[in-house]
Amino acid sequence: FSSEWAKAYFRFCEPYSDLAYALEAEKGGTRAILMAVQAHIIKYLLFVRNTEYTHLERLCRISRQEQGEALAVALADTLWAAGGGVRAVICLVTTDIHVMPSRDYKADNFTERIQLFEFSEKAAAQEFIFDHINCFKGEGSHGVILFLYSLLFSRTLER
Repeated sequence: FSSEWAKAYFRFCEPYSDLAYALEAEKGGTRAILMAVQAHIIKYLLFVRNTEYTHLERLCRISRQEQGEALAVALADTLWAAGGGVRAVICLVTTDIHVMPSRDYKADNFTERIQLFEFSEKAAAQEFIFDHINCFKGEGSHGVILFLYSLLFSRTLER
């Protein structure tokens, strides 16, 4: 992955602002993934989340906590769909090394530390993501790459 991909994560605009619902996206390859997730975030905020606010107020009047909830729902929905509605795999970075470098694989001090967590219930996957939301939206988290790996493993390499 390029340095652009390595530093990409899910970053919202300021809470309670006119763009509180919006993910910030740099130019480049990660933008397509961010915009796909953005669509799910808007869908959740407008049509699923219970709130007393109406229409556009639903998008602007959200806290940092609600931003995390919306992101967790969006990621879980996407992973669940990728898994055919029967499973979701979530990748997180751990301190343990799970893949040893070989002549076919050059270590990047990231990929070899990824651990897979598989879920057979969408709600459990969503709760797990919310509990670990900083792994996707924290600066330096490689959040977009983790989500991409999660998509690939949820979909399966065969599919």
